[in-house]
Amino acid sequence: MFDVAIIGAGVVGCAVARRFAIAGARVVLLEKGADILSGASKANSAILHTGFDAPADSLEWQLVQAGRAEYLEIHQRFNLPLVKTGALVCAWDEQEASQLEHILREGRRNGLPDLTLLSAAQARSKQPGLSPRLQAAVEVAGEYIIDPWSAPLAYVTQALQLGARVMRSTEVLRGEFDGHAWQLHTNTEPVRARVVINAAGLFGDEVERRLGLPVTFQIKPRKGQFVVLDKAAAHHVDTIILPVPSASTKGIVVCPTVFGNVIIGPTAEEQDDRVRATVEHDTLQALIRRGEAIVPALAGMPVTAVYAGLRPATEQKAYRVFSRPAQQAITLGGIRSTGLSAALGLAQYALALYQQFDIGCFSAPKDIPWFAMPNLAESGERDWQRPNHGEMVCHCELVTRREIAASLCSLLPPGDFGGLRRRTRAGMGRCQGFYCNGTLAEMTKGKWLADLAVNREGQS
Repeated sequence: MFDVAIIGAGVVGCAVARRFAIAGARVVLLEKGADILSGASKANSAILHTGFDAPADSLEWQLVQAGRAEYLEIHQRFNLPLVKTGALVCAWDEQEASQLEHILREGRRNGLPDLTLLSAAQARSKQPGLSPRLQAAVEVAGEYIIDPWSAPLAYVTQALQLGARVMRSTEVLRGEFDGHAWQLHTNTEPVRARVVINAAGLFGDEVERRLGLPVTFQIKPRKGQFVVLDKAAAHHVDTIILPVPSASTKGIVVCPTVFGNVIIGPTAEEQDDRVRATVEHDTLQALIRRGEAIVPALAGMPVTAVYAGLRPATEQKAYRVFSRPAQQAITLGGIRSTGLSAALGLAQYALALYQQFDIGCFSAPKDIPWFAMPNLAESGERDWQRPNHGEMVCHCELVTRREIAASLCSLLPPGDFGGLRRRTRAGMGRCQGFYCNGTLAEMTKGKWLADLAVNREGQS
């Protein structure tokens, strides 16, 4: 019997598992993919938002503020990167420029005094190289970029160290609540828990149906395509360049990453498929042209990679968070582009909702384990800069044999090649694994690795 069963190991599910484990709950985290972050969370812009453009006094705004504050509080204890780039909301025509005053007022209403209206010349002094077409901008000084994959891995690893269990490749098929606890039927083994928390992202509404809960929202997948420019592009972009947002999307961003690249995206394309996110040549070319129009020096810059992700949008822009005390169930649905920033806040909120169920409290552990995550960001020391790292396996991203071996032997080793890439960045560079995939295959083959993964999950 678990206290809490969390369905979905995206960034929100990982953060919720950590929060409940810290509180002393017996936690199980269920993920139908082969690894954590296998759904919407694997593809995002990696920005730690201020929430300046969230609806005032909305739940989203509150949770972004809470999540951001906790990340700022704990990131050093986890050795997680935090690069303060700031952001510029840029207006490229008179109509967009007329909206900047409203953005400024709403941002200050949201409690952010460090917003400043800039002329085009002032904006270019902050970010040289912006197109001459720039009309004006709003500076948002408090925006950061972070590592979007190491953070949730740190959250779930801390949960594991506190006794949580992670079950990957485990899909919830149906569930019944008997008035005291949930019986979850999966494709691997049954799970019994007093409370169920639905953090299933793109399948959030489907999980509601399988649990027999009222389905009060509908997932409408929104695809976002991205272009990743070569590291040389970072010399021309050192701040987050945002568009004036529309009613439905934050729009296309030109943004540096902690890994030394520049990304352009995402698009906002509605589709029915919840699994497959294709990239289209014409759309990617349009993104490249858009980036060049914003920062002309990006013209001709080599493209390192392209990717697409799906956001769990719904028929409403707001988060779809529901508490059902009678069924001892919590739903965290419709968490879209601000999910990375709000995840820790959502976890706090989920625990507060649980405490309203009045079904008993936990006994918090006396000691909370803290540990340093491997640094993958260019802002800090990397493993290749330390002695005795073995050899350089991925020359594009400077990933050592020691880093890869450590990931494979970690408390939660990667469940598939995508998980290995997100944990180490091996194969994510300019050659996209052309030179290092052979060595990676050699390091990861064999029965010993499969046995290791099984043993690690069994111990956790």
